[in-house]
Amino acid sequence: MDKNQIREVIAKRAALELKDGDVVNLGIGLPTLVPNYLPEGVKVTLQSENGLLGMGPEPAIGEEDSNFTNAGGGFITYFPGASCFDSSISFSVIRGGHVDVTILGALETDEKGNLANWMIPGKKTPGMGGAMDLIVGAKRVILAMEHTAKGAHKILKECKLPLTAAGQVDMIITEMGVMEVTPQGLFLTELHPEFSLEDIQAATGAKLIVSQNIIKMKS
Repeated sequence: MDKNQIREVIAKRAALELKDGDVVNLGIGLPTLVPNYLPEGVKVTLQSENGLLGMGPEPAIGEEDSNFTNAGGGFITYFPGASCFDSSISFSVIRGGHVDVTILGALETDEKGNLANWMIPGKKTPGMGGAMDLIVGAKRVILAMEHTAKGAHKILKECKLPLTAAGQVDMIITEMGVMEVTPQGLFLTELHPEFSLEDIQAATGAKLIVSQNIIKMKS
C-alpha cells in the first residue's frame, strides 16, 4: 500500500467506530479524514478544542474564513446550529465527559494503553496542547495511526517517549489491523488481508494476543 492507501484504510475503519449522535473530537493529521468515510445514516457532531461545536469540512479553495480554524490552524466550515465559545468552555466540555470519542494519532503507544504523541526530546515542539485533557476526558480513546515509522516500532511493550497520558487508550487502528487494549495486553481482533499474523507481530514491539474469532479488517 502507498501512503494515501494506508491513510484511507485507517480512516475508513476508524469511521466505523462512530455512532449516530456521537460528539467527536479529532486530532490533527490522519484523524481529520475520518468524517469523509462515515457510514450512511451516521451523523456526528465534531468538537474543536479551540472552541467550536458543530465543525464542518474544509472549505473550498477561495472560500476560507479566517475566523474559523481548527485547533491545528487549518481552515474549517461549520454546520447550521454550530456554536462558538472560548477555550475555557471548550475544555469544560472535554473535562466534563461530554465528548463521546476522540480519535488521535500517536508517536508511540504500548500494551498498557499509554500514549506518547506530543514531543520527541531534542526536537522543537509546540507543546502538549489539549491532548492530555481529551485523553482523560473523552469516554473512548481511539488511535488511528500508521503501524510503524520508517520500519521502526510505534506499538511497544512500554513507551519510551514522554507520555501524554497513561492507561487511557481503548483501541488502536492501523493499516495492518485492529487491536483492543485490555488488562492482559493488546488483543488483535481484526487483520488486514494484505498481511499475515507473522507480519503484524513482527511490526509490533509488544506481544499480541490473537483473538480466536479474528476476522478480516472491516472497511
